Amino acid sequence: MEQLQQLINGDKPLLIDFYATWCGPCKMLHPVLEEVKQQLGDTATIIKIDVDEHPDIAAQFGVNSIPNLFLYKKGELIWHELGFRPKEQLLEAIGKAI
Repeated sequence: MEQLQQLINGDKPLLIDFYATWCGPCKMLHPVLEEVKQQLGDTATIIKIDVDEHPDIAAQFGVNSIPNLFLYKKGELIWHELGFRPKEQLLEAIGKAI
């Protein structure tokens, strides 16, 4: 959790994807996030947190449905969305934080 907090407080935008392996929309979102990661390179960080493996972290963020996306920069939540999101919407949200 300490490493996660460091990423949240960092200067680089951090997108957190709360997901589960059995979740259909989460599976659809995975390749989209990979494309976003490739396109943005080192300008942003994207991490995935499995809610089944880390229920404590999911609870701390108030996650009760998935996929659940949080975008942070310098400790501030700048964007939050539930469900599948297209690549363009993710790029736009992260782009505003860069």
